Amino acid sequence: MTRAATECPSISEVLAAELETRQLATGSFFAAEADRIARLAAALAERFLAGGRILALGWSPQARSDARHVSVEFVHPVIVGKRALPALALGPEGGDLADQTRLLASSADALMVFEHDAQTASAVRIGAALGCLTIGFGTDAAWRFDVACADACIRQEIAETTYHVLWELVHVFLESSGDSTAEQNGEAASAFLYPFLASAPATAPEGAALLADVAASVMSKANEIESLRRQTFIRNSAVIEAAASTLASVITAGRTVLACGNGGSATDAADLVADLRSGMAGTATPALDLSEDAGVLTALANDVGPEVLFARQVSAHGVAGDLVVAFSTSGDSRNIIAGLRTARERGLRTMALLGYDGGRVSREQLADHVIVAPSEYVPRIQEAHASVSHSLLRLAGGIASGA
Repeated sequence: MTRAATECPSISEVLAAELETRQLATGSFFAAEADRIARLAAALAERFLAGGRILALGWSPQARSDARHVSVEFVHPVIVGKRALPALALGPEGGDLADQTRLLASSADALMVFEHDAQTASAVRIGAALGCLTIGFGTDAAWRFDVACADACIRQEIAETTYHVLWELVHVFLESSGDSTAEQNGEAASAFLYPFLASAPATAPEGAALLADVAASVMSKANEIESLRRQTFIRNSAVIEAAASTLASVITAGRTVLACGNGGSATDAADLVADLRSGMAGTATPALDLSEDAGVLTALANDVGPEVLFARQVSAHGVAGDLVVAFSTSGDSRNIIAGLRTARERGLRTMALLGYDGGRVSREQLADHVIVAPSEYVPRIQEAHASVSHSLLRLAGGIASGA
């Protein structure tokens, strides 16, 4: 009999297949959609200049993590000197999405929705009737984006890259419009994102030429995530395989996964928890999102300090044999470092997904498994982390089931 007939693919073969499927889907999607994404960035800029906001809607736990990611990316100025752009995340904790849209949306706003379900479909209809610009990933909207891939994880990853790119490039149109806030902040902080803005005013692109330049920038950013994803998978292949084995043992033993992160990385942690609870690793797995409870977070930050946000919760919930998964683009976040140290002290297993050079977490070997996306740009790091965490679940599920 042939090898294919008698053996399952090895972990390394499965990981390679996970990578290549993502690369093909990413390249195909952005090649087809770069022009539309550029035009949508321009349309969003018009909404912001008119006093509008983005209302990001998500009903399922996975979609809610995307909605929250959109909110934090637009409000939090990761690019030094960029204006905060108003965005709100609306989820089931606020009640019926249609009712929330009816109450909160205005004609200047944009709605961004994830997944197709009755809640989001109703909200989009109400938003459109109010005059909102509507954007849908895999669901009906004026600006609908579909990924030609059956894998829901890959569709989510491409949606994440798309809203990151929209956030990056909407500033092009804000600045080209003469937005006073952009003029005050200057162009220097943006030059590494879109250098064509740095040309002299007399030669700076406008209209169709600007749209063409932005569309080319979309493709450049798609190439960046493909390159970083490949580097991350290849450089960390042995660590990813070992981390998947650890996660599989946690799942098999019925232990709990505790996930944490700050900002966009907090939403990555939330997505991991949602996937584990939903059974993406082969069986529904106990998992806690340590960034979820606003009451706990604000009490600790106010009364003690932000450094203890995760350490205190690991002390409260963690039991020897559980697993802490920490997301940190810098590897230097003090609350992540404290949380990992507390986990070690209490006999928990640890895993960290990092960026840059891994920071202190990597240098001080604060986690059992350290996976580094070697980049200095936060959105691309987070996108690589999403691909790794999804692949980890697939690998762990296969190991746990003996496949």
